[in-house]
Amino acid sequence: MITLRKSEDRGHANHGWLNSYHTFSFANYYDTAHMGFRDLRVINEDRVKEGNGFGAHSHRDMEIISYVLEGALEHKDSMGNSSIIRPGEVQIMSAGTGVTHSEYNHSESDTVHFLQIWILPNGKGLQPRYDQKMYSDEEKHGKLRLIVSQDGRDGSVSINQDVNLYATKLEAGQKIDSAIVPNRHAWVQVIQGQITLNDVVLHTGDGAAVSDESNLVMEAKEAAEILLFDLA
Repeated sequence: MITLRKSEDRGHANHGWLNSYHTFSFANYYDTAHMGFRDLRVINEDRVKEGNGFGAHSHRDMEIISYVLEGALEHKDSMGNSSIIRPGEVQIMSAGTGVTHSEYNHSESDTVHFLQIWILPNGKGLQPRYDQKMYSDEEKHGKLRLIVSQDGRDGSVSINQDVNLYATKLEAGQKIDSAIVPNRHAWVQVIQGQITLNDVVLHTGDGAAVSDESNLVMEAKEAAEILLFDLA
C-alpha cells in the first residue's frame, strides 16, 4: 500500500526570515493524521533568508539530520563542533542527553534551502554525537546511495535507530528498483522533479508512506532527486 502525502497538503509557516513546509506535525502545525511514520518524526523543508537562522536552542533524545539542497548552512553546538554544510553533505546530530546548537544561513546574499529530518532514537539518554559527510552527485546518479544507517556501513553516517536512508538522482526516463524486506516499511520523499512510484505519481515536495509492498520501482518523468527511508 502506498499512501501519498501531497506537497500542497503539508503544514506551512512563513516567518519572513524562514519559510517552512512540514510533512508531519511540528511547532504550531498539529495534525493527528500526520504525526510521523514509524520512527520518522519530522521532515521540514526550510528556506532561510541571508543573515538569518535558528539561534542557540536545545534538543534531547532525537536523531537530527540536515540535508542541504542550495546555499550553505552554518552549524555550531555545545559539543564544540563548528562547520559549514553545503549541497551534497549530510549532517547528523544525535542529541541524546542534551545538545545546544544553532543553524544559520552562512551567506549574506543567498537563501539556504535544506531538509531538516528528525528520527526517534532507539533509546533515551544516549551519548550526544555529531558527524558530517559529503556524497557526490556521481555517487547518487542512477542508483541508490546509502547515506545514513545504523551500522555506518558503506561510508554512511551512523544513526541510533534501525533506519537506512538512501539518496538518488535520476535523469528523465531513468528507473530504479528497490526490494523491501518483509515486515519493513518505506518513506519516499521527492526533493525535486516528477516520478512514478510503482503506479503512483509524485511531484516536487510530495512524500509517500509505503507498507505491505515487496518492491518499489521509481521512474523519473523529469530529472529528479529523491530520498528513500527504509524503516523497521
